[in-house]
Amino acid sequence: MPELPEVETIRRTLLELVVGKEIKKVSVFWPKIIKKPIEVEQFKDALVNEKITDINRRGKFLIIYTDTFALISHLRMEGKYGLFKEEEPFDKHTHVIFHFTDGTELRYRDVRKFGTMHLFLKGEEHLNLPLSQLGPEPFSQAFTKTYLQEKLLKTERKIKPALLDQTIVTGLGNIYVDEALFRASIHPERKAKSLKDQEIVLLHQEIIQTLSEAVDKGGSTIRSYVNSQGQIGMFQLQLLVYGRNGEECRRCGTLIEKTVVGGRGTHYCPTCQKSSLK
Repeated sequence: MPELPEVETIRRTLLELVVGKEIKKVSVFWPKIIKKPIEVEQFKDALVNEKITDINRRGKFLIIYTDTFALISHLRMEGKYGLFKEEEPFDKHTHVIFHFTDGTELRYRDVRKFGTMHLFLKGEEHLNLPLSQLGPEPFSQAFTKTYLQEKLLKTERKIKPALLDQTIVTGLGNIYVDEALFRASIHPERKAKSLKDQEIVLLHQEIIQTLSEAVDKGGSTIRSYVNSQGQIGMFQLQLLVYGRNGEECRRCGTLIEKTVVGGRGTHYCPTCQKSSLK
């Protein structure tokens, strides 16, 4: 699933590609993607003659703004956007098409059909699910060391599931939690409440630093992620533990191990990330 850096990269490319374009019509070939309004025809009709004015992001969600509406798009596992000329063919995995008056089309393609779209009047998007229960952005002023400490000390969960909880901090997923925990030398199975003050300070710093570097590199190309112009992210070349099971740790030479924590495949270094405190 694309995480904050990948979604931010998609946001930036869509910002260049579609802002200012006017929607002539909308085609929906897989209605289950549309979660609000319930009637797909209402979704399609509402967007006719709307002009795209901005592209924003909240955690892993894209927010496509028009004159009147906020379209919240969650890509889930395989969702992708691409801009095409209307005469170009599309395949069976293309489920939503926004046809523009200039002869181009923004197409949403999703092999696994897990993506979702919610349409709200502008101003209502943050007051309702799926955005209303999200925690602060890692880059926001609200995501302080004190905030993170308060949240972690209140939970009985292990640190990895706690960081994956989008109500605590939004945008973090499997890749970047593994990377931040390694950089902070914290075992993913440690109880969140067992972390010492200095560990939380370092973890807070490494979450922000890891995500910042990933955004700068256009995200990580894991599985089938590419941005909206077909370009791959490059941060995967800098991954220290994720996807490196059986390879040598770049810090100490110990073989990276993989386990399951909170139902998620988890990569860590058994030497650099001690598990003695649980």
